[in-house]
Amino acid sequence: MSRIAPLLASLAVLGGCTLGPRYHPPSPPAGAQAPLVSLNPTAETTAEAPDAWWRLYSDPLLDQYLAEAFAANDNLKAAEANLTAARAVLEASRGGNYPSTTPEAGAVYGRDPVTEEILEIDGIKPQTIWLFDTVFDVSYELDLFGRVRRSIEASKADAQAAAAGRDILRITVAAETARAYAQVCTLGEQLSVAHHSLDVVTREARITQQRREAGAASEFDVVRAQGLVAQVRSNIPPLEGQRRAALFQLAALLGRTPVHAPAEAEACVTPPRLGALIPIGDGAALLKRRPDVRLADRRVAAATARVGVAIADLYPHISLTGFYGGVGVDTASLTRNAGLAWGVGPKISWAFPNQIIPRARIHQARAGADAALASFDSTVLQALKETEQALATYGAELDHRQALAEAQERARKAFDIAHGEFLAGSIPDLDLLTTEQVLVAADAAVAASDAALVQDQIAVFKALGGGWKAAEHSG
Repeated sequence: MSRIAPLLASLAVLGGCTLGPRYHPPSPPAGAQAPLVSLNPTAETTAEAPDAWWRLYSDPLLDQYLAEAFAANDNLKAAEANLTAARAVLEASRGGNYPSTTPEAGAVYGRDPVTEEILEIDGIKPQTIWLFDTVFDVSYELDLFGRVRRSIEASKADAQAAAAGRDILRITVAAETARAYAQVCTLGEQLSVAHHSLDVVTREARITQQRREAGAASEFDVVRAQGLVAQVRSNIPPLEGQRRAALFQLAALLGRTPVHAPAEAEACVTPPRLGALIPIGDGAALLKRRPDVRLADRRVAAATARVGVAIADLYPHISLTGFYGGVGVDTASLTRNAGLAWGVGPKISWAFPNQIIPRARIHQARAGADAALASFDSTVLQALKETEQALATYGAELDHRQALAEAQERARKAFDIAHGEFLAGSIPDLDLLTTEQVLVAADAAVAASDAALVQDQIAVFKALGGGWKAAEHSG
């Protein structure tokens, strides 16, 4: 033991060595943390973006559906299971910090060549007997070159990457559920507008028919007015079909079958509306908030750690091993001095001199780290692009909606004037019909723009990366 002690002391000193590159957070591309360039001060603010963004709509039914969707989504359940598996791998990796122990016990009835040889030396004939043995093995790897530590780092980063992947799914569930609910509501508005337009053109066609009966209009005027009624009526069935489809989409996101689709959502005929400007933060906050960026970062960390694992395999694996047990022809012999067996000592395993395979693994690990770093840059650029595109599209639709509202107001005013003059007999039926068509188109365009605005808002919130923290806290 006096000779082994200095060796153990030296190994303990060497145990602090960790090979391979150290992980450093990757630097995002230049300008990635700058303020977002598509900020529209009339619609957005640089305040920190909220996580539970759907609550900005102040719609209790939407809040209820989001909570139900988070709880019911099967993809989220699978992601949770994957995260649990990754955490189990991490726990297994941490087990490398402790000795491995293996107790064994057995009994064999028969003849053993070694036992027979011993019996023959003593002049005893070979016998068919019971042989009992018990042994307790202990092995502890001396992590001289950081293989175990790097393995733990890689497993920890993998578990964090699995958590980020789950959070990406939560963002998708939040956005898609809100989209489906908003579509049900906006299609309800479009149906209301279509029915109102049908009432208007039906009333005007009835007036034209009455004028025809009074001799003030022709049969052609009546047919033309009735044709507009049929045209407007034809717009209703597709909207009804789309609304039913959106309702079934919402049911699927809530984990319900079509027969249990949320009937209460059909009462919604007003698009969800924001009560304040959209808080979008800045570029730096965006990169911290989006789970896909975090996922890419954790993959860089895991790949960097695996380079260290591969490099450590170039060097010897040194373990301290020991065993203690007993052997005998009966159970009582297992505890007697003559039947006891024990031992302790070092064990060295080394792929040397042929190191082609471990060096190939180093090249593979370094290539994986380079690929992970390139993927990180690509993910950051994609995140910024998606956010800027969503903001630009939303801003353009706001301007579009404003212009449509002005056109709608003028169309309504023109129709009111034409209706009065038509009743007075100062303009022909064609002029009234034209103003009706313009008004119907303007009303439909405004309703369609309302639908597009809500979808664009949700696209902005999804690009900002919100929704996963709120789901985590509620779960």
